[in-house]
Amino acid sequence: GDVDGSMITDYDLSDSFQSGDEENGIYTNNIKNEINGNWISAPTSSSSIHEARLKAKAKRRLRKTSSRDSGRGDSLSDNGDVSRGTNGTVPPTSPKSKLLDRKSRAGKGRGLPKKGGAGGKGVWGPPGEVYDLEEVDVKDPNYDEAQESCVYATVVPPLEEGDFEKTITPIVQEYFEHGDTNEVAELLAELNLGSMSSGVPVLAVSLALEAKASHRELTSRLLTYLCGRVLSHKDVESSFDKLLRELPDLVLDTPGAAQLVGQFIARAVRDKILSKSYLDGYKGRVDCVHARAALDRAAVLLKMRMDGLRVDKVWGAGGGQRPVTQLVKEMTLLLKEYILSGDNQEAERCLRELEVPHFHHEFVYEAVVMVLESKGEKTLKMVLQLLKFLWVSSVITVDQMRRGYERVYMDIAEINIDVPRAYFILEHFVDKSFSAGFICENLRDLCPSRGRKRFVSEGDGGRFKLESY
Repeated sequence: GDVDGSMITDYDLSDSFQSGDEENGIYTNNIKNEINGNWISAPTSSSSIHEARLKAKAKRRLRKTSSRDSGRGDSLSDNGDVSRGTNGTVPPTSPKSKLLDRKSRAGKGRGLPKKGGAGGKGVWGPPGEVYDLEEVDVKDPNYDEAQESCVYATVVPPLEEGDFEKTITPIVQEYFEHGDTNEVAELLAELNLGSMSSGVPVLAVSLALEAKASHRELTSRLLTYLCGRVLSHKDVESSFDKLLRELPDLVLDTPGAAQLVGQFIARAVRDKILSKSYLDGYKGRVDCVHARAALDRAAVLLKMRMDGLRVDKVWGAGGGQRPVTQLVKEMTLLLKEYILSGDNQEAERCLRELEVPHFHHEFVYEAVVMVLESKGEKTLKMVLQLLKFLWVSSVITVDQMRRGYERVYMDIAEINIDVPRAYFILEHFVDKSFSAGFICENLRDLCPSRGRKRFVSEGDGGRFKLESY
């Protein structure tokens, strides 16, 4: 029959396979062979086999190239050569170990890494590189001669009147906690207060009127520090003028506001942030009763200063800022005044004004020692009544009461040298305290007892026997 360009050979290659329908028992004689994944007709010589293998090898090499090169139009020509695009140039191939190399594969350039080796998204250069200021190009069409003398500054918008109190109040309240005047000055300097600068002393004094004496002392120090830095002398005078006008409203919340504002004025004159002629400007021109009382109080304090009283101590020293020796003297004086007056509420008020709740154990200690050194039952009963009153009103806590008694227990041996009956009086007072309910049973049992000598019986031959009870 006719053979249509195909030759039937008498041999089969080792890697060929039969493509006929074997299940029907029909085998085709037209066999196609495969060499390395390429279907070819049966070759007539060994050179055709070698040529097919080269094509397969070229295809495998293309599969192994990076994804970066895979989309650049690589193709395989009829003779097995790899061509790129239309120019047919052979690209440089990279081994597998250099897939992450940043060198260009386009066949151009000097083969240097991109961006000097500092590539990456959003990166301008290698780490540590410092960029100098770019010089202005005079020949630039957009060059403006006024640019060289231009000065840039941060502009802070002025503080609105509605936000003034909400902004300044937290600053003053935090100052009452830390007492750092420099921090307050820095915070206020960052704000564009403008014409509202005089409102800072008014707000600070108004908050101090409802606070403790130590806070009023801090407020006076703050006004002195701010004057000349954030505030002017005119701002301070305007603020006290406004306080005198608002006194009728301040008295509703703080009944003693008139006297306190007078003390603030006297302290301001003493600190030289108010002129000495400030009070003279109000003589015969004040109709408000509260303003007149404040000015009279300031005038009296300034006059007393001439007699030796220091106006800078008008608020006293803050609780924790006082020396320990001064606190001990004041507590001793408080107890002596109480023994004379017997006023529990006055003693409580004086103890609170000391503002040293962490030091109340010293008050308990001094009270018990006063009982041990006293003669008679009057002092014992009055001190017992005072400690119970302070315990019920929660002025003296459990911890402070316990520490005060324990300090007496530790010093009783030295106290006994001056007071021979100290052990007996202490035991009696501790039993009374336990019966009153302001010390626990465990603290009562810790009370020390002194060993004493006594005759046991006549049968002991008059010998002394040491015992403790």
